[in-house]
Amino acid sequence: MKVGLTALRAVVGAVFFAHGAQKLFGWFGGPGLEGTAKGFDSMGMKPGKRNAVVAGAAEAGGGALFALGFATPVAAAATIGVMDQAIRKVHISKGFFATQGGYEFNLVLIAAAVALAETGPGKLSVDEALGLKLHGPLWAVAALGAGLAGPRLLERMQPDPEPEAEAAGVANGEPRLTREPAPEPVGSAA
Repeated sequence: MKVGLTALRAVVGAVFFAHGAQKLFGWFGGPGLEGTAKGFDSMGMKPGKRNAVVAGAAEAGGGALFALGFATPVAAAATIGVMDQAIRKVHISKGFFATQGGYEFNLVLIAAAVALAETGPGKLSVDEALGLKLHGPLWAVAALGAGLAGPRLLERMQPDPEPEAEAAGVANGEPRLTREPAPEPVGSAA
């Protein structure tokens, strides 16, 4: 099965790397970091630039790790996290089929990542050359769990989206209540 796992790993890795490079660098006809950041902002994923960097790095980094067959569970967790976020934020409302913008392709990539975490990258890999045995059912479950938990943890760590408004005395579009200074007592010297 040397060829089968190597082919799966190489293709999945290349797909993820290319998508990450589109987001980060504008390669392969992608929008680049600024364009991705604007898109993320428009979807409510603020701050868009930070989320674009995280998504692009997870895809490009995870894809490169998959292609090399190195730290396979880390690659799986990173790419599962991005696909989970893509499903939740973009594709779930469009149904299952990719022809309608649905999540079927994302789901296939998640399944491939879990499968690679369980089977390992195969004989033709950096993990194998280094003698790393980072695969099996527990590694697959851990990668899936980390991939699903990661985006949710990052969302919880997001700063308040409107700190400038707070500093200006406006919260959620409503003026902040302020206290008037106390009036001078009657008969005081001016």
